[in-house]
Amino acid sequence: MVDEVLSEADDKMKKAVAHTQEDFSGVRTGRASPLLVEKLKVDYYGSDVPLQQLAGFHVPEPRLLVIQPYDKSAIATIEKAIRTSDLGLNPSNDGNVIRLSFPPLTEERRRDLVKLVHHRAEEGRVAVRNVRRSARDDLGVLEEEKEISEDDLKRAEKHLQDLTDKHVREIDEAVRKKEQQLLDV
Repeated sequence: MVDEVLSEADDKMKKAVAHTQEDFSGVRTGRASPLLVEKLKVDYYGSDVPLQQLAGFHVPEPRLLVIQPYDKSAIATIEKAIRTSDLGLNPSNDGNVIRLSFPPLTEERRRDLVKLVHHRAEEGRVAVRNVRRSARDDLGVLEEEKEISEDDLKRAEKHLQDLTDKHVREIDEAVRKKEQQLLDV
């Protein structure tokens, strides 16, 4: 039972770390990347649809992203979604494709993006800690029902804390890498 609880907690923590790292990929570093816009929600015939389902992406130059909609009538709504997002980009279209030109990041914008990364990292750490708390509650129930001893509970709690520390370190490492990418000129 203890191994089951710990294994489930480990899986959930891994998912929280992966989600946090995926969030980081959406923070722009001055280079064009489809990851920045593919999860962007576009109002397509009354429903919010991720942009990756509506268009293909090409990066012909390091600072240029070309979005080719599968349905040409969606160009206006895709442009609107990009303009209203927090990317700070101004799309241009020629009737067939949308071009996003990525200007060099200013020092102030880099610092804002670093703050955003730190905020998202903290959300990831909180998610990992919530998994730890939930698993700790499950272990407490097992001990109350006399399915495990107090010593087993202490060992499981120590293992759970080790798992938590490991996953928080992974998030911290991802933050350091992303911060370095953002601050490199």
